[in-house]
Amino acid sequence: MIYSEQFTKYIEYAFHIFCKIVLRHETINAWRDLNRKEEREIFLDYLMPAKYFEPSAMDSYFKNQDKPTVFLVLGKKVTVDDERLATALSRLPQLRYEVLLLYCFVGYRDETIGRLYGR
Repeated sequence: MIYSEQFTKYIEYAFHIFCKIVLRHETINAWRDLNRKEEREIFLDYLMPAKYFEPSAMDSYFKNQDKPTVFLVLGKKVTVDDERLATALSRLPQLRYEVLLLYCFVGYRDETIGRLYGR
């Protein structure tokens, strides 16, 4: 279909106006989103002087009790700081608590522990 030159110009102008309206509304939405974000978010720079916090944590191993319990297993010292765990381990037979300490605290694998005890 062949359009007249005047109708073609009208279509181009209408398309330009449509694009301008879409861009105008998108800028309004963008400004609205930025204002919402600015109202709800706070920069960390503003928080730092008010409340200083370290971005790391320090472990306090022996804070709960005065003396940790030390077990001696195959010439290695294993320190257990939880009192309930230490009493539970000390109530086990010697072979069992040695195997548990070697596996959980020293980091030996099952094969190594089996070779040490001849099993």
